[in-house]
Amino acid sequence: MKKIFLVFMLSAAVFSCKNSEEKNKENEITTTVPANLKTFQGEFIYTADAAVLKGNSFIYGVKLNEKAQELAQKVASVKKEDYDMVPVVVRGELTAKAEGTEGWDEILTIEEIVRVSDKPSAPDVKLEEAAKKN
Repeated sequence: MKKIFLVFMLSAAVFSCKNSEEKNKENEITTTVPANLKTFQGEFIYTADAAVLKGNSFIYGVKLNEKAQELAQKVASVKKEDYDMVPVVVRGELTAKAEGTEGWDEILTIEEIVRVSDKPSAPDVKLEEAAKKN
């Protein structure tokens, strides 16, 4: 009788673990990133005329689409001064500029905003306006 009870408990434990694994798989959220999208990390600056993403070894112009506008709004709440650059992580597609047009050689089209820092980058050079003495 003890052997039958032990086999029954063992089989119940095995089946319950299997059901638990299946439920976990159902609850997982899968996100697929298209193959043409890459992740870019750098400092973002936005002005009325242009937007730029500057990394350690690159500078890309940013296409002013809906996502770039959304990123500009998020960055604006973090900036302390007009020309502060804010560290961001975005996903997007990098393309060459159209022939015969002015601007950056490579243009980043932002498709997804991954992360925006909660404080601006420290400036490389800080200019201070000296008070005029009469």
